[in-house]
Amino acid sequence: MRLIEVEPGRFRVARENAPVARSALPMPHVISDTMPPTEQVDGRFYTSKRAFRIVGRAHGLTEVGNETIKPKTRSSAAHEVKRSRRDTFRRAVARYRAGERPNRS
Repeated sequence: MRLIEVEPGRFRVARENAPVARSALPMPHVISDTMPPTEQVDGRFYTSKRAFRIVGRAHGLTEVGNETIKPKTRSSAAHEVKRSRRDTFRRAVARYRAGERPNRS
């Protein structure tokens, strides 16, 4: 710890400016195309991710993590289902108003 005199009788702690952590590379976040030799379905070993993906796509394979997920449609979103549910509720309310009660045994 080093003190610097600002005024007579007043001191402050000298802070060392730490250098910013930077890479010597011009673009440190580049993902490499190389990979350990990996066997594809054609029996060959590939060290290039690009070539590996090209062969996989040519054989109709889907790379896990890159597939597009089909949107799920809810069955309750269909117009017929909504109408059926509404009619069921209307019938139940009408039966209740008419005096019908469920058996509680």
